[in-house]
Amino acid sequence: MLMCKGLAEIASDYIDDELTGRQNLSVKMHLMMCRHCRTFIGNLRASTDLLKVHSSGRGNEELIRKIDERVAEALSARKSEGGVLE
Repeated sequence: MLMCKGLAEIASDYIDDELTGRQNLSVKMHLMMCRHCRTFIGNLRASTDLLKVHSSGRGNEELIRKIDERVAEALSARKSEGGVLE
């Protein structure tokens, strides 16, 4: 079963449609059960789209990687603080 931290680690690949069929199914099942991760994926998609609109059509890969890392850290911190993450 995919956990929130695992989803955060592969979220960019999910949005870019670069996951295997099994990984994609695992993400979709997790998103059906976890509203926090649905919000996270929605925000990540919006951020990625915004970067694409305001750049040469491609997101700055380093910036996107840093954003992904910060989001993963925030999810991990929230979980360790007793936040509700599945």
